[in-house]
Amino acid sequence: MPLNDEEEHHQLLADRLLEEESAYEYSDKVHITGVDDDDDFTKTPPFSWKKLWAFTGPGFLMSIAFLDPGNLEGDLQAGAIAGYSLLWLLFWATAMGLLVQLLAARLGVATSRHLAELCRDEYPKWARLLLWVMTELALIGADIQEVIGSAIAIKILSRGFLPLWSGVVITALDCFVFLFLENYGVRKLEALFAVLIAVMAVSFAWMFGETKPNGVELLVGVVVPKLSSKTIKQAVGIVGCVIMPHNVFLHSALVQSRDIDNRKIGRVREALNYYSIESTIALAISFMINLFVTTVFAKSFYGSEIANSIGLENAGQYLQDKYGGGSFPILYIWAIGLLAAGQSSTITGTYAGQFIMGGFLHMRLKKWQRALITRSCAIVPTLIVALAFDTSEKSLDVLNEWLNVLQCVQIPFALIPLLCLVSREEIMGVFKIGSTMKVISWLVAVLVMLINGYLLMDSLSSAVSGMLFTSVVVAFTGAYIAFIVYLISRGITFPNWFVKNKSISSIDN
Repeated sequence: MPLNDEEEHHQLLADRLLEEESAYEYSDKVHITGVDDDDDFTKTPPFSWKKLWAFTGPGFLMSIAFLDPGNLEGDLQAGAIAGYSLLWLLFWATAMGLLVQLLAARLGVATSRHLAELCRDEYPKWARLLLWVMTELALIGADIQEVIGSAIAIKILSRGFLPLWSGVVITALDCFVFLFLENYGVRKLEALFAVLIAVMAVSFAWMFGETKPNGVELLVGVVVPKLSSKTIKQAVGIVGCVIMPHNVFLHSALVQSRDIDNRKIGRVREALNYYSIESTIALAISFMINLFVTTVFAKSFYGSEIANSIGLENAGQYLQDKYGGGSFPILYIWAIGLLAAGQSSTITGTYAGQFIMGGFLHMRLKKWQRALITRSCAIVPTLIVALAFDTSEKSLDVLNEWLNVLQCVQIPFALIPLLCLVSREEIMGVFKIGSTMKVISWLVAVLVMLINGYLLMDSLSSAVSGMLFTSVVVAFTGAYIAFIVYLISRGITFPNWFVKNKSISSIDN
C-alpha cells in the first residue's frame, strides 16, 4: 500500500531516530512476540491479551508517583478535614494525571526518545540547563518526602527503636536492590513494583474494612462536586500531588523498554493502544488506594478536634487509639502500607533521576554510577532533614508543605515542554496530537498551573516579611514567569498563510 506524505515523513523520522540513542539498550528491552512480517506498515494488528501482558509494566511504575507518601499525607488530611467532600476532585485529578502521562507515553513511543533527551536538543544550552536544575530540585523534593515516609514507617514498625535518620540510611540502600533486579531484566523490576502495589492495596483495603466508612456518603462524595472555603487548601493539595514533574520525564522513558519498530506506523499505534489500556488500569488501582486512605480518615476524624493535627507520623497512632488492637494492630497495617509506598517511590525516583541526568547532560555512565549520583543528591539533604526534625512532628509537617510548594513550582517545566513537543509534526510525525486534544491538554495544564500558583502565593503570603525578602521574592517571581513565557513562545507555531504573508510583507518593505 503506497504511503501518503504524512506517512512518508514519519518513516524518515523513524529511520533517523532509530540511529540515535535510546533509554534502554537493545538487549535490555522486552521483545514482543507474535509480531508478523506484514508489509503493510500502516496496519494495526488485532488486539491480543498476550501482547497486552507483554506491554504491561511501565504504567504501574508510573502509577507509583500517585501513591507516594506525599500523596498519602494529602489523602489523610483531605479526609480528616474535608470528610468525603473532595473525593470527586481526587477522581478528576487522577483523570487529568492520566491524560498527562498518556501524552508522555505518546512522546516516548513515537520518537524512541524520552523528554529529557528531546529537551536537550530543543532548547539552547542555558535553557536546558535551567530546565535540568528545576527538574532535579523537584525530584529531590519528592525524594525527601518519599524517604522520610519510609523512615517513619520503619520507626513505627521498630516501635521507635530506629530513629528517622537510621530509617533514611536503610531506605538509601534500596538503590542496590534496584540495581540487582535491573541487571536481571526489566520484568523482574516490574514484578517488584507489582508486589509493592499489592501490599499497599491489601494494607489500605484492610484499614477500609476495619473502619467501615459510609458507603452512601462515599458515593455522593465521588459523584457530587462540592468545595467550601475551609477546604480549598486540601483541594489544592490533592491536585498538586497528582502531577509530579519527574514522573512525566520517567514515563516517556519507561515505554521504551519494549522493542517497538518505529518505522511501522501500525506497530507504534498498537503500542500506544496497549500502553493506554495498562496506564488506565494502573491509575484506576491507584485511585482506589487513595480513596481507601481518604475515606478511612474521613470516617475516623472528620469534625474531630485533632483533624488539623494529623500527619504521616502520628496518623497510625491516632487510628490505633480509636480502633484498638484487633486481630492485627491497625497501627502496623498503616506502617506496612506506608513503607511499601515509600520504598517503591524512592526506587522510581532513582530510576527517574538516571533518565533526567543522562538525558539533559548527555552523560554516559554505568548504571551503578548514575544510581549512586542520583541517590546521593536526595539522601544527603534527607539525612539533614531527618536529624533536624526527628523530635518535632509539627515541624516535619510544615517541611512537607513546603516541599509540596517546591514541586508545584516546577510543574510548568515538565508540562510546557511536553505539550510543545507532542504537538510538533517534525518531532512526532503522524502521531502529533490533534487540535481538539491540544486544546484539552493546554486547558488541563493551565488549570493545574493556576491551582499550584494559588498554593504558591498562599504559602509565600504567609511567609514573606521584610522589604529585602519581599524584593527577592518579587525578582524571582518575575524571572520565573519570564521563563515560562519563553518556553510557551518556543512552542508556538504559526499557520502557513501567516508565514507567507509575513515573508511577502518583509520583501515589500
